[in-house]
Amino acid sequence: MHRLTPYFLLAGMLFSGACSVAQRYMRLYPEAIPNSIEAPDQETLSANATVDSLTSHVSIPGLTVFLPKQTRPNGTAVIICPGGGYGTLLTKREGSDVARAFNQMGITAFVLKYRLPDAQIMKKPAFGPIQDAQQAIKTVRERAKEFGINPDRIGIMGFSAGGHLASTAGTHFQTRYIDKEGKTSLRPDFMILINPVISFNDSTGHIGSRDNLLGKNASPEMIRLFSNELQVSTVTPPAFLVHSGADVVVPVSNSISFYNALQKNGVKGALHIYSRGEHGFLTYPPFRVWFDDVVEWMRAEYLISAAN
Repeated sequence: MHRLTPYFLLAGMLFSGACSVAQRYMRLYPEAIPNSIEAPDQETLSANATVDSLTSHVSIPGLTVFLPKQTRPNGTAVIICPGGGYGTLLTKREGSDVARAFNQMGITAFVLKYRLPDAQIMKKPAFGPIQDAQQAIKTVRERAKEFGINPDRIGIMGFSAGGHLASTAGTHFQTRYIDKEGKTSLRPDFMILINPVISFNDSTGHIGSRDNLLGKNASPEMIRLFSNELQVSTVTPPAFLVHSGADVVVPVSNSISFYNALQKNGVKGALHIYSRGEHGFLTYPPFRVWFDDVVEWMRAEYLISAAN
């Protein structure tokens, strides 16, 4: 895989230092948080018997950096957006656990703790999450050399509502919700969407996520804007989608409609649909099954080498 070679060399020079800082947290914005209202930090982390942990009331966004410790970094990075219906974040099961699995493949991972829509902490709550996703892409791309990353192999991954956020980042990047005069590309190089919310229409959309992000009285224009199957274009990055056909929370039609939009616009994509399994894949398919499908797609797209 000749496209990987220069970044293996760079990663090798950084590898010894990376081992000592394999995981660290940093605030997403080094200075003022855009679109924010000054308010007390009321973030909470609570245990949950089903999904391990929930992070709620996020007002100060951040990135947790997971650098490969034992496998040589290969230059590919994934920014992970946990799900939770835009009301909370499943930061372990759909965050740190996945980041560590990527590290075993030599992939550098970043778990995004994005702001959750709340009129008490944001002037325009609907735009807070995409601002944070764009800032994460900007940060990782501008600091690519520091992390041993190829700036042209930075992807975004999301689960459920986090999948909506990831697909928003992949379809709205030409609108700069942050850094309006900036030059750094905000386009992710690929998307990985796990049982994602895609549409906000009345028939197939996840109305809970829509209400949390846009409010219960959202205008038709805002609903259309954030129905991401309608925002795909010829410059949308390639995507891997996986869903359960038995999902009764977020219908599989969300993934199908996005895949069809990719095909219509000549964008490469892959779609895996399992015949059974609940939303979030809590019992089926097992993690290693769907994650191995992700890894195989990444190999096919030359994002990791055949050896990984």
